Amino acid sequence: MRGLLIIAYMATIMLFASCSEHEAETVKDATFTVTSPIQTDTTIYKEYVAQIHSANHIELRSQEKGYLQKIFVDEGQFVKKGELMFKLMPAIYEAEVAKSRAELNFAEIEYKNTKGLADNNVVSISELALAKAKLDKAKAELQLSQAHLSFTEIRAPFDGIMDKFHTRLGSLIDEGELLTSLSDNSKMWVYFNVGESEYLDYIQKVKSKEKQKVLLQMANNKLFESSGYVETIEADFNNETGNIAFRAAFPNPKGVLRHGETGNIMMPVRLKNAIIIPQKSTFDVLDKKYVYIVDEKGVITSSQITIAQEISHLYIVASGLKPTDKILLEGLGKVKNNEKIKYNFVSLEKELAGIKNIHAE
Repeated sequence: MRGLLIIAYMATIMLFASCSEHEAETVKDATFTVTSPIQTDTTIYKEYVAQIHSANHIELRSQEKGYLQKIFVDEGQFVKKGELMFKLMPAIYEAEVAKSRAELNFAEIEYKNTKGLADNNVVSISELALAKAKLDKAKAELQLSQAHLSFTEIRAPFDGIMDKFHTRLGSLIDEGELLTSLSDNSKMWVYFNVGESEYLDYIQKVKSKEKQKVLLQMANNKLFESSGYVETIEADFNNETGNIAFRAAFPNPKGVLRHGETGNIMMPVRLKNAIIIPQKSTFDVLDKKYVYIVDEKGVITSSQITIAQEISHLYIVASGLKPTDKILLEGLGKVKNNEKIKYNFVSLEKELAGIKNIHAE
């Protein structure tokens, strides 16, 4: 029994040795791909989660109490400024106007009579002044009742698109009750939050009279057809998040964007002499990034690098690499430090094809 265990143990050792020798031979015979960083002036796009709002979006509320007698529009409909949208039952307010007009007529007659007597010194000037005050009060009350009557008709204050109705025909509407919302989508405001360090970079790079051009990536990952510009920055930072809100404006002549949508703002960042490498050419040791540098003899040496920017599939290197260095592009897990390899050199230009948020200038 003991002899069988020894034989099994020796067989296992021989198996592992055979595998190790086979792996060593595979690495030794393999040809690896090597490339060099690209150094170029380039523009990258930083993405920020954004909220899209109409530049003019309001709630329409009733200014009077009454039954909703008529609805002249529909949800989602485009309406013109001044167009009649809702009408409350006006009977009570029409009666108030008629009463106020009758009181005004009485006050006018009383004033004329008093004035005639005053001209003949029959009544005092103070009585004439009192009659005049009653006339002015009657005029004001008529104007007030006419205003109440006009409030039974709710008209569009500007061109825009109707939102859903919050009440139905025949409902009793209270004063101040929400009827619907109206959005003017010809111009959209897009809000996004920027960190403190990025805010300081922005302020230092962008002149006071310049407007930073930005792009909008919509929820379907497609770019909006028109570019926008940063219009304003809020006054204060949010102490909880450390961010400050930017607002960009986008023209929306075709009405593609709607109030309440989300997307991503893509802000260009221009870099001079940026050193660019693929992310797949790096490996991590703890919290540090490394690459394998290949010398003239094909010996690879690990070298720590510092990343300035991280973008889709690529890193922009701040330090640790020169444009003339050759780095191992693939097969990083198959080699060891100070090992000699066979390699083929390929240009990195192909690696930049199809990357959406970087381009060389």
